[in-house]
Amino acid sequence: MSIVKTDVPVTARLCRETIAQLARAYPSIRTGTLTTTDYGRPVEVLSIGTGGRQVIFSAAHHANEWITTLVLLKFAEELAEAEKTGGSVYGVPAETITRYGTIHIVPMVDPDGVDLVTGAIAPGSPEYTQAEQIASNFPEIPFPDGWKANLKGVDLNLQYPAGWLQAREIKFLQGFTRPAPRDYVGRAPLNQRESMALAEFTARIDPAVVLAFHTQGKVIYWQFRDIFVPGARELAEEFARVSGYALEDTPYESSFAGYKDWFIQNYRRPGFTIEVGQGENPLPLKQFDEIYRDNLGILVTAALGLPGGV
Repeated sequence: MSIVKTDVPVTARLCRETIAQLARAYPSIRTGTLTTTDYGRPVEVLSIGTGGRQVIFSAAHHANEWITTLVLLKFAEELAEAEKTGGSVYGVPAETITRYGTIHIVPMVDPDGVDLVTGAIAPGSPEYTQAEQIASNFPEIPFPDGWKANLKGVDLNLQYPAGWLQAREIKFLQGFTRPAPRDYVGRAPLNQRESMALAEFTARIDPAVVLAFHTQGKVIYWQFRDIFVPGARELAEEFARVSGYALEDTPYESSFAGYKDWFIQNYRRPGFTIEVGQGENPLPLKQFDEIYRDNLGILVTAALGLPGGV
C-alpha cells in the first residue's frame, strides 16, 4: 500500500507526516529540517543514497504549484521501495542509483502558501485574514487559487541574488511593488527564511545538478543569461527526450532571481526549472499520473548524469 497519497491535495501537515512515514518504512531515507517559516511550519528535506554525486530536487517554491510536492515524494517512495526489494526505477536498478549518488529532496519550499491554497488555513483565521488583505490589493488575481507567494506576500522564486535588481524593476513595472499573491520580490534577496535556508543548504551540499519543479507548460528552462555551463545543453536535451517536454528560453519577464538562475550563476553547473503539466494552476490531481510518468526519466537521469558527462 502506497504511503504517498496522490489523490488528495497536499498540505504542510500531510507532507510532514508522509516524510515521517517514509523514514519509518525505509531506513535508507534520512530526514531533516532546513528551517521553520515565520508561521511555524517546517521546510523539510529527505535524502536517499550514499554515492558521491550530490543532487538537489526541490518543489513547491510556489504555493499553487503544490502538485510538484507529490511528484518528489512519490519518487522517493518508489526509489526506496525498489532499493529495498532489489527492483528498478525507470529501468535502472535502484541500487545503481543510490550507490552512485545521493539525492536530496526538498518537497515543499513554501509550506505556508501551500496550506493557504489547499485549504489547511481556515477562512477567518488570522493567517487567512492577513493573506486576504494582501490579495485585496490585487483583485484581478483569484484568491486563494492564484496565490504563489509565502504568507508574507513574497514570491520565493524571485528571492535569489541572480539579477534580483532586474527582477525588481520588471515586477515593479507590472505593479507588484508591495506584498502580493505573486511576483513581489521582497525588500532584498534572500530575506525570507525559506529561500535563505534552501540557498544555505545548496551551499552546504555543493550539488552537481539542481532541479526545481514548477507548473505548468511542459517545458524545461536550462539557461541563465549567457552563462555557458559545460554539459547543460546535452543534459537538457536528454530530459526533453525522456519526458516529451520542450526546451525553451525563459521569458524575459521571468528571467531573473530564480533558484536555478542563482545556482547556474554561482556554481557554473547545470540547473533546471521543470514546468510540469498543462493548464491553469493549481493543476488538478487527475493530471498526477501523467505528470509523474513524464518526469520519472528526468529524475533518474539527473540522479545519474550522462555517461562521461554532467
